[in-house]
Amino acid sequence: MTTEELLARSVLNSWKLVIGRVDQLAASLSDEQLQQEVAPGRNRPIYLIGHLTVTHDLLFPLLRLGERLHPELDNAYLTNPDQTVPDPISSSALKKAWNEVNAKLTAAFESLTPAQWLERHNAVSEEDFAKEPLRNRLAVLMSRTNHASSHAGQILLALPSARNS
Repeated sequence: MTTEELLARSVLNSWKLVIGRVDQLAASLSDEQLQQEVAPGRNRPIYLIGHLTVTHDLLFPLLRLGERLHPELDNAYLTNPDQTVPDPISSSALKKAWNEVNAKLTAAFESLTPAQWLERHNAVSEEDFAKEPLRNRLAVLMSRTNHASSHAGQILLALPSARNS
């Protein structure tokens, strides 16, 4: 295995690990727990899962992997802060959308070669990419993995064991 392959696989494995953790957290919370703020005045786990679903859905066009699956979730989970608009779908439907987006993304990620990971993403022009080749698909995946990990920590605060500690 080449160095480039090892690097790409390491980043992809980190993505899978974090997505798996969020999956477990989402599955462990009841509908009632998903609606509770993680701290007074803070986001609810349902909002955080919706937010992650939307930001991951945006990776399809950003990384040139296809069309988005759930743009209808943008208003509730990206454009507006939590609890300013009603949740557009049930928690079970949101979990389904989360799983759908991440399964399709992960499959697309696994199909990319190391060279494709180092290609530019759609938010950077070819001219700017020539000057800054670190603005590539792999950098986006690392950023989104860290983003998901951060929100996983917030969701963790909603678990009863975290509240009793």
